[in-house]
Amino acid sequence: MYPPIEDHGIIGNLRTAALVSLDGTIDFFCPVRFDNPSLFASLLDDEHGGFCSIRPESNHYRRKQLYLPDTNILMTRFLAPEGIAEIIDFIPLGGDPEQSTIIRQVSVTRGEMALRFECQPTFDYASECHHEISNASGGILFRSKRSGVLSLQSEVPLSIDEHSVASDFHLKAGERQIFLLSYLPNDSTPPTWQPSQSEQLLNETVRYWREWVAGCNYHGRWRETIIRSALLLKLLTYERTGAIVAAPTFGLPEEIGGVRNWDYRYTWLRDAAFSLNAFLRLGHHKEALQFMSWMKQISSKVDIVAAQRKKKPLPVMHAIDGEKDLREREISSLKGYRGSGPVRIGNAVQSQLQLDAPGAMLAVLFFEVNEGLMLEYDRWNKMREVLGWVAKMWDQPDRGIWEIRGEPRHFLHSKLMCWVAFDRAIKIAQLRSLPAPINDWLRTRDEIYASIHAEFWNDQIKAFVQSKGSAELDATALLMISLGFLGPSDPRWISTLEAVTAKLAQDTTVSRYDTKTGVDGLPGTEGTFSPCSFWYVNALTMSGELERARLVFEKMLGYSNHLGLYAEELGQSGEHLGNFPQALTHLALILSALGLNDALDGKGPIRSKAA
Repeated sequence: MYPPIEDHGIIGNLRTAALVSLDGTIDFFCPVRFDNPSLFASLLDDEHGGFCSIRPESNHYRRKQLYLPDTNILMTRFLAPEGIAEIIDFIPLGGDPEQSTIIRQVSVTRGEMALRFECQPTFDYASECHHEISNASGGILFRSKRSGVLSLQSEVPLSIDEHSVASDFHLKAGERQIFLLSYLPNDSTPPTWQPSQSEQLLNETVRYWREWVAGCNYHGRWRETIIRSALLLKLLTYERTGAIVAAPTFGLPEEIGGVRNWDYRYTWLRDAAFSLNAFLRLGHHKEALQFMSWMKQISSKVDIVAAQRKKKPLPVMHAIDGEKDLREREISSLKGYRGSGPVRIGNAVQSQLQLDAPGAMLAVLFFEVNEGLMLEYDRWNKMREVLGWVAKMWDQPDRGIWEIRGEPRHFLHSKLMCWVAFDRAIKIAQLRSLPAPINDWLRTRDEIYASIHAEFWNDQIKAFVQSKGSAELDATALLMISLGFLGPSDPRWISTLEAVTAKLAQDTTVSRYDTKTGVDGLPGTEGTFSPCSFWYVNALTMSGELERARLVFEKMLGYSNHLGLYAEELGQSGEHLGNFPQALTHLALILSALGLNDALDGKGPIRSKAA
């Protein structure tokens, strides 16, 4: 049966990741890289998705899950009257980039326990079962015809049936068994393995994560929470390029039984500025620089002049290597989490017109300039081309930050980010004395500014609204203060914040918008959007509402799962919904915590509304 989405931990190796449930089951895993076809996906289909489980034979036990301190190494603990068993799960770093290895160490620390191991992989999004299970030297091989091989090695006796491999074994206090799962291309030789190697790999993996955490320069409030979020962001970073996936999963629903089931295993440009800000402020400059370099390479490949001439969209989302085909399609081989279909892979937003991406690109460039990094001639010329595209396109309707499937509209956030693009470009040109049509940029920036105030301010509800001429609110209005468009004492900001609080906030949780309006062109509803809740914290902080901000923040921490992780949304009863864990939520958490901590310490440019 399907465990709750929040009943999972995540392990990974900076190339891919796996989810491990509280009952010791790996029920989601795409081998080799984040966006590859799945090998285990029982989280999306409990009958055919594939899994690897270790659990007590008895039904009478309690479960706990925790990370080894300052690592992404997961421990699942079973506590029963007859004894205590522990599983340590991790994916070693490094090694052959065409292979993936998961190590599962099982031990009993007290008493004794009978345990059962079972492994049943399905290849290529469960569209291909293994056509052969065979005993090989030192283990078992699951072979598919076209999608690779899973090698399973262990010292316990393994029995084979038509679909799976299983073992019933018994451990006493101090005893341990190890299971090694290795995914290989079809023409590869399974690795030779000795039990002692797993201990060495565990020690190396522990050392890597703890050394990385030691590089964090933050020592303020909520440090443990911030470190866990930072560890997740690092885990979701693809080591070869520095790109950060929005989430490691696809198809997890925003509404049980609904159709809002998307693939998030890609990198969105709009998240870039949040990512860089978080890494830089925590002292992880290497990650920030690598991500900057990746963005530089991505932007260099885009023919912006042709897009401007033809008024075509610029890319807003990229594969982690910048190359993969991202066309969206539905797959029938997985029925969906608790029947929530269709399950989709790829993402149609690659072809949408979204006007906010250039603002994110210029915000990133502004971070680089403030960090004292050199700005190359070609890069600056490319950004000038981007501004030329924005100048032609900013007054067009688009699909917006929420990537609606309904008719395009003139969205507030899109216009706001177009303003950001010109505002940051002007500042960069002035700071570095760079050649630029400053007067033209000033004119366009001010035209966008006037448009936002004239066409997106609703005097009846005293708030900036979601789209031009509407009376609906959108949580992206909370970003107007952090982006510098409005000041904390501006009457329009104060009343907008009050309106968002009244209409979109439910205690500490915040909805993106009212789905009942049909603006997104999709049936059904969704939960509250966790990044918006942390944007709300930041908005309260910057408005001088520090006690309220702290209360909202600390209550939001209570909605994380047992490991401090968040899916993208929270349902009516606080259950996690959507893809898990979501990078944007943890980015928003980090930045709101850092801002609130500074404000409570009397640092930063925070002013009260009375100032």
